[in-house]
Amino acid sequence: MEKRIMVKRSSFGLTIIFLMNIMVGQSVSNFGSMTNDRLGTSAAMELLIPVGARDMAMGGAGIATSTGLESIYWNPAGLGRIKGKASGLFSNMNYIADIAVNYGAVGLNFGKSGVFAFSVKAVDYGRILLTTVDDPEGIAGRTFTPNFLNLGFSYARPFTASITAGATIKMFSQNINRVTGKGMAIDIGLQYSGVAGIPGIHLGVVLKNMGPQVSYGGPGLSRMADPEEGRRPPQFFQSQAASFELPSSVEIGLAYDYNISEGLNLTMNGAYAKNNLTINAYKFGGEVTLNLNTLIVSGRTGMDMLNTENFDENIYGPRFGFGLTFETPGPLVTIDYAYRTVSYFDNNSMFSIQLGF
Repeated sequence: MEKRIMVKRSSFGLTIIFLMNIMVGQSVSNFGSMTNDRLGTSAAMELLIPVGARDMAMGGAGIATSTGLESIYWNPAGLGRIKGKASGLFSNMNYIADIAVNYGAVGLNFGKSGVFAFSVKAVDYGRILLTTVDDPEGIAGRTFTPNFLNLGFSYARPFTASITAGATIKMFSQNINRVTGKGMAIDIGLQYSGVAGIPGIHLGVVLKNMGPQVSYGGPGLSRMADPEEGRRPPQFFQSQAASFELPSSVEIGLAYDYNISEGLNLTMNGAYAKNNLTINAYKFGGEVTLNLNTLIVSGRTGMDMLNTENFDENIYGPRFGFGLTFETPGPLVTIDYAYRTVSYFDNNSMFSIQLGF
């Protein structure tokens, strides 16, 4: 029995070392004062828009402690910690520039066989005035509506009382005025509670948005031009769009649970995100939980610090939030709210409700 435990712990330790080597060995070149000369060159940036008010209120630092359906975004390993037989989540965020982000997920717990979940994230940009070379002011009053949709299929399960692993396959599509891009990405995560046998210390590691490059096409890329050869009249030619990488990242997080008194608990979280096409970030967050038997009240705060230089800027500031969990005769109801300060735009607010059966 002890030999099996040692083998599992050794395997997990080797996995952590492997992931850290990827994170440390990933090349990030410098160009002038920029921390990454490939910033702004990735596809499907909507994959980075957060969902789930609990973890957003803690600055996204809960890589090691995120649980339930909102952990599908932060670390899919947390999905394996669902205790009930089924769960449902709906989340809405007022994002920057009047953009709305809606997210929904359902999960089924099959016990030793693990937890399966399906999730949908839709980004609502509203109607945008169409401007062209012939109508730069949009006098014709034509509009278009971008459609960004992500679908996720997730699976997670606990392998021991301490170690949980999970993965999500995401399929996404983008449609902007007759130009379409489609692709898929994979998230893989691990969570380890009671690191090195020390109660209250948690470790989490997750690889996000790993997948092939995305190419774009559609009639919106057609342009009227004169042929270079022959006597053919002007005609439409299809522009060949370049392919772009996904915004992949490796994140590692640590957390510590401290029992202040009976029913009162403090959780402190920290995480580091190594990104290939965005700026690397340090994340910090905390949560205070008061258990009143049939009611659990939580207060949260957090922030992230980007590894910025002269020409970089982090428009997102501190964030705050709270949570209420009600034990009813029927489902377990959890209501979470998060508020994030933003420069240049209206501040973000996110509301989510989760039902457990």
